[in-house]
Amino acid sequence: MSKLVPAVRSGDVLMPAIGFGTWQLENGTAIPLVEKALEVGYRHIDTAQIYGNEQDVGAAIKTSGVKRDELFVTTKIWIENFADGDLQRSAQISLEKLGLDHVDLLLLHWPKPNPPMAETLAALNDVRAKGWTRAIGVSNYPSAQLEEAAKLSDAPIATDQVEYHPYLSLKTLKAKADALGVSITAWSPLAQGKVAQEPLLIDIGRAHGKTPGQVTLRWIIQQGIIAIPRTSNPKRIEENFDILDFELSDKEMAQIHGLARPDGRIGDWIDKTYQWDAE
Repeated sequence: MSKLVPAVRSGDVLMPAIGFGTWQLENGTAIPLVEKALEVGYRHIDTAQIYGNEQDVGAAIKTSGVKRDELFVTTKIWIENFADGDLQRSAQISLEKLGLDHVDLLLLHWPKPNPPMAETLAALNDVRAKGWTRAIGVSNYPSAQLEEAAKLSDAPIATDQVEYHPYLSLKTLKAKADALGVSITAWSPLAQGKVAQEPLLIDIGRAHGKTPGQVTLRWIIQQGIIAIPRTSNPKRIEENFDILDFELSDKEMAQIHGLARPDGRIGDWIDKTYQWDAE
């Protein structure tokens, strides 16, 4: 990984605190963008089975010339592949598409009531035991389901990848994750562009010579949370990475936390069996 990028201890691996997300980068669009991200200095690339771009991500990694041991690659098992046997087969297919013999982190994409979590976690642990992933984790798990997953898993749960930005409080989940030794990875950290028009973030940005987006990403990583912004703009790829040369004050951090609101969630696709934490 780039020596400038801080790393976050996640279970038994170190994750670069800034990654490049690839959600919605379909039909070959991920290839030049991932290549650009790697050129800029990103060493953490996030994809998923359901994104339909694992093959493109793999192609970009191959042509980048970046050594495999310098990269941190994450993909996610889609909910239709949670049964024992299906999960392992789908992981093999993901590796074939990526052109890799292992990923660094393999996540369960959303909590699902069936099959039982115990079966899915056992299958996920089996993939790790086979050497197909260095670490395992979950995505979009509220605190109760995160705790259940941690209890059911033989290997550490490295991270819980969830929506997080200034308009959404993660107080309960972060406390639970801290207690369990699990990191948090933030998807849609820029609230899908909404932070760009936020007056407070504009003002703080002016004080540091930074954009509202850069302020937001700095706010996230200063909490010890990993950020994986996605953009289709090559200039924004560079901008999102340029957050390592300034620091927010305690007052500024608190002011940004104050932007959280009850209706701040953007992606509410969770199975209705489960409930998001109240804050």
